[in-house]
Amino acid sequence: MADQLLSSHILGDLPLKNRVVMAPLTRSRAGVERLPNDLMAEYYQQRAGAGLIITEATVISPQGIGWLNTPGIYTDAQMTAWAKIVAAVPTPMFVQLWHCGRASHPDFHAGALPVAPSALGISGDGIYTPQGKQPYVVPRALETAEIPLIVQDYYHAAKRAQSAGFAGIEIHGANGYLIDTFLQSKTNQRLDEYGGNAANRLRFLREIVEAVLTVFPAQRVGVRLSPNGVFNDMGSPDFRENFCYYAQELNQHHLGYLHIMDGLAFGFHGLGEAMQLKEFRLLFAGAIMGNCGYTQATAEQVIADGSADLIAFGRDWISNPDLVARFIHGWPLNPPAETQAWYSFGAEGYIDFPTYQERDSVPV
Repeated sequence: MADQLLSSHILGDLPLKNRVVMAPLTRSRAGVERLPNDLMAEYYQQRAGAGLIITEATVISPQGIGWLNTPGIYTDAQMTAWAKIVAAVPTPMFVQLWHCGRASHPDFHAGALPVAPSALGISGDGIYTPQGKQPYVVPRALETAEIPLIVQDYYHAAKRAQSAGFAGIEIHGANGYLIDTFLQSKTNQRLDEYGGNAANRLRFLREIVEAVLTVFPAQRVGVRLSPNGVFNDMGSPDFRENFCYYAQELNQHHLGYLHIMDGLAFGFHGLGEAMQLKEFRLLFAGAIMGNCGYTQATAEQVIADGSADLIAFGRDWISNPDLVARFIHGWPLNPPAETQAWYSFGAEGYIDFPTYQERDSVPV
């Protein structure tokens, strides 16, 4: 059946008008105070045609910071500011909860080292900090007693998300941030109960899931995973067996969805054949959401063959605030946004992209 991507869907108990999800997109518009603001509200309102909006990655604590001007949800002021946005957007919104882990720098932490499961640094060309571009540093391995405190940070972030009126939460377990580095053997060399085998490497995420499920019902919680990705210097030789195990175990919690970065647009580690959505479909009973490099046609294909229920689009939403309308009518997409606009700090390259119907009067 054609146009299944544009058909309605029930996510747990939550009705969605279509299966086009706005992926979490770090846009760095929250200012140095990390407060959601009116500019962000307008940006999300413009993109309310999505069936579901997942917010940009939102840090759960000062320790979790690793990116310039990203929003937080660890203070009451941030919670209140998010509440204004949620109230203004007529589309269900999930907030993505984020801890950057080793993908950070002492410049964000008054000179203190970023934290990780093990003292293993990122191999890469550096990170942008308040003092400009800096080389990555070797993080500090978390003490066992510190880990439950971070779990509590996720719990408190979920409580604030609930108070802000979010329809649900997504736990960011992908792309080389803190949770992903616990999950993967490449970055987790711990000898305590949080390392050593797949069950122990999952323990941190499992404890986070259990904590937030005391706040939100299971169908309003999703988890994002990136089994194929190389972003932030990731990729483990045993990725397939581990991520299959993680999906089976997460299934026991009856979560609303798994958000799988199955596409290879962020780079593929090449340590075996890439995992596909259909593999997760066999292991997880909730909704499957694909992401990374999809077009309307390829999204239709994986929904039609039963591999996915929802598809998250990222970069296309940046330059096409009316993305769903363009899919419905077969209208062409705007040219992709210049990469410098992705993380600049103002309205330009953020809320100034025209809809198809505005294209003749507003320059791209």
